[in-house]
Amino acid sequence: MKGILAFAVFTMLSLMMMGQVYSQTTTKEESKRMKTTEQMDHYTFQLSDKVTREKVTFKNRYGITLTGDLYLPKNRSGESMAALAISGPYGAVKEQSSGLYAQNMAERGFVALAFDPSYVGESGGEPRNVSSPDINTEDFSAAVDYLGLQSFVDRNRIGVIGVCGFGGMGLNATAVDKRVKAVATTSMYDMSRVMAKGYYDKLTNEQRTHMLEQMSQQRWEDAEKGTPAPGPRILPEKLKGNESQFVVDYFNYYRTQRGFHPRSPNSNGSWTATNALSFMNMPLLTYIKEISPRPVLLIAGENAHSRYFSEDAYKAAAEPKELYIVPGAVHVDLYDRVDLIPWDKLTSFFTAHLK
Repeated sequence: MKGILAFAVFTMLSLMMMGQVYSQTTTKEESKRMKTTEQMDHYTFQLSDKVTREKVTFKNRYGITLTGDLYLPKNRSGESMAALAISGPYGAVKEQSSGLYAQNMAERGFVALAFDPSYVGESGGEPRNVSSPDINTEDFSAAVDYLGLQSFVDRNRIGVIGVCGFGGMGLNATAVDKRVKAVATTSMYDMSRVMAKGYYDKLTNEQRTHMLEQMSQQRWEDAEKGTPAPGPRILPEKLKGNESQFVVDYFNYYRTQRGFHPRSPNSNGSWTATNALSFMNMPLLTYIKEISPRPVLLIAGENAHSRYFSEDAYKAAAEPKELYIVPGAVHVDLYDRVDLIPWDKLTSFFTAHLK
């Protein structure tokens, strides 16, 4: 039993949320294939004829330049509009799920900005493929900065949508940034909780200490080499057949034509070996009650392995709040299944609260 738990702990640390350990290197043949079959400007969805899309850049409070796609409805009037800052999932880029959300919300009359977080995709920051509970929270506020400076945006009508791991970051940003008037999450992950405590909080103090000791020692190696080592690759070239179902679901999104993008760490890379350090010591949702009296909408799939994150966030949040469960859906369904993502619910929520 101890051996099984130790493996589970190592799995969680290595991938943060994916669940299997594979080689951390990508072969030259694989890299060549990915670059030739998937262009770097590829989007996982078709651009709607009802919106326009423009690439934009802006800086966060730490001086990192972020890159986003700004979606606008073509039939907008000259009046100032409500706007949404959107990011996620964790390890994804704006050409994937967040862009799809932004496009669909723009079709419904909102200004929508899907952005790559710091250190990922086309956004700046070195080293690459590292994340931070603080900096990635700040990224949402930087997106609010950008939106509020646009002449066609009413800066008193700005909301946030966070998908997967950036759901937790979006809630954290809304708690501290009082300019955000409403927040919604889909398939929300609390990345600090899963890294610090494991799935379903099964991590023991002994196991946590062992993980921190390993990453602390890794820092010596990184310091000596002058660069952070990559952790294990997130998803494999092929499935072996013994993976957990939620790993299969991730593979079927990130590693297939459905959702693959060469700049996405989940599709094509790994996090740094010490990526989990700050998450394990900085709980993201400590101040979730401080979102109130602004409204919170938490959307989760009925059959999602991550459903408990949204349920527990709902319990911790103060009113007004709503937990909306999508019948039959798993975690990844809410990335891109346009027939399952509750667009009408999102639209009515933001229409009501971004008046």
